[in-house]
Amino acid sequence: MKLTQNHIAQLFKFTRKHYVYHYDVQSELVDHLANDIEEIWIENPNLSFEDARDKSFKKFGIFGFMDVVEEKQKQMNKRYWNIILNFAKEWFTLPKIVITITVFLAFFTVLQVKFSEYIFLGTLLILISLEGISAYKIRKKHKEKEIKKEKVFLLEAMLGTTKNTYTGFTFVNLFNIANLTRFDFSHLNIYWLFAISVVLTLLCILFYISNYVLPEKAEQLLIETYPEYKIVNNL
Repeated sequence: MKLTQNHIAQLFKFTRKHYVYHYDVQSELVDHLANDIEEIWIENPNLSFEDARDKSFKKFGIFGFMDVVEEKQKQMNKRYWNIILNFAKEWFTLPKIVITITVFLAFFTVLQVKFSEYIFLGTLLILISLEGISAYKIRKKHKEKEIKKEKVFLLEAMLGTTKNTYTGFTFVNLFNIANLTRFDFSHLNIYWLFAISVVLTLLCILFYISNYVLPEKAEQLLIETYPEYKIVNNL
């Protein structure tokens, strides 16, 4: 006995009901469930679709699909950071290395100026504001896709939300530390200024990549990761 298209549609709804939100993870689980249900029917052809489905689902254990979801998130997180790293490497090759050195020297020079902590706080505040605006736009876009019942892939969600975890969190914490301590950078020795300038330069590169490069390259990256992405979104 073979599963019908209606059965497949029910399996997609079943995975969604059990907190699997992303289409690529749903597809993998539906494929696994479908194959397992057909094997169960070979052994017990009189079993109903619902009973065979539930029997297959029980094989995932007490946590259901959560272990599979977590594993897929780990795999995609690794791919996400590889993408970030590949784009970041470009900033250390010509001609972008010139911009990188210029940004570093700008930080290195400004940090030696008296009351540079206020310039530092102002820069962080601007970056936090830009990050917040970007996060709002992304959440709004995802909400619209949910309302329209459009399919969202795991990497697609990560390209929009993961960046807000590390850049936003880092900027806010740096702002709080600098604001509470009122640290005077101009009194630090040259080695500390060098190290801080390097960190700030790297943060700026990550900020630019996550807020401007990745959104621009998002569709290309998704098509490379998911061959079915373009087909699904054109349905």
